[in-house]
Amino acid sequence: MADAATLPFVTVAIPCFNEERHIERCIEDVFAQDYPADRMEILVGDGMSTDRTREILADLAARSNGRLRVIDNPRRLQAAAMNEMIAVARGDVIVRMDVHARYAKDFVRQCVAVLEETGAQNVGGSARPLAESWFQRAVCAALGSKLAVGGSAYRHPDAEGFTDTVFPGAFPRHVFDVVGMFDPNAITNEDAELNQRILRAGGRVYVSRRIVVHYFPRDSYAGLAKQYFKYGKGRARTLLKHKGLPTIRPMLPFFFVVGSAGLVATSAFHPLTPLVFGLYGAACLAEAVRVGRKHGWATVPVVASIFPVLHFSHGVGFAVGLVHYALHRDWPEQEAPKGTFTRPETTFTPAVAQA
Repeated sequence: MADAATLPFVTVAIPCFNEERHIERCIEDVFAQDYPADRMEILVGDGMSTDRTREILADLAARSNGRLRVIDNPRRLQAAAMNEMIAVARGDVIVRMDVHARYAKDFVRQCVAVLEETGAQNVGGSARPLAESWFQRAVCAALGSKLAVGGSAYRHPDAEGFTDTVFPGAFPRHVFDVVGMFDPNAITNEDAELNQRILRAGGRVYVSRRIVVHYFPRDSYAGLAKQYFKYGKGRARTLLKHKGLPTIRPMLPFFFVVGSAGLVATSAFHPLTPLVFGLYGAACLAEAVRVGRKHGWATVPVVASIFPVLHFSHGVGFAVGLVHYALHRDWPEQEAPKGTFTRPETTFTPAVAQA
């Protein structure tokens, strides 16, 4: 590691609300980082938690030597929390960390190193799922399949290269001076929406396998369906706001839902509906066998049932979002970026590139 005095000062920004079960473990991971403690501050944007989160944070702050501060976020949304923290941050680099995750000891150091090596405006790792229950093991298996995630680079642990979004994200502070802050009204998808503005301003987003973070997926069908419904609704909002998306991938579940509804509505006029749904079920089962058998054969039917939950929840959420935000737009007219990003003269070439 370079001399500590020459390293950029880092602000770790953690949005949270009612996280008494997870917040201490997350902060302990930050305390354990191998980045010099005197070159890092920790901000927690708390949405006025009503459980024991604030009490736990007060205890953690008392033994942090002044490094940990709690920032009030009365709006509770994660995007609003990020904006509150960025506004008071002292760091040259803003590293976002989410509570429902575990972080390698060199997470912050690698974020800083990859930013410097690539010249990217946002860097992060792959979203590696981590299981604590049998259902989460099945979710982890499902999320390891392209049938679930559509080939998104940031879902693959070996991904290395320029891409459209990452998890969770580390930014040079000046990025927000150019493209603006997080969208304060975004309930979900605030990270991908910000990345879309970065790309439109000529910036780049880089995913690196050296940046290691594991997150805990939802642990029930209902929780998973609710999460992916919100994801779909948020993607639709971003589509309407920007009149486009970087890739067509987030729209595929919506097309699937529309196509399925069309088949059902016209099934009296043709014999294709049973065939199409039969092929879909067979594809889900075959893929569940491929990705789920290493977790035990009892996991396979659970994995097979998770695929439709992901597809239909996201697709229906996208459809609802299109209608809702077309009628109830909650963003102002788009302002042009206050500048554009200048790329370094030398192009960084990764060992392995992922689209």
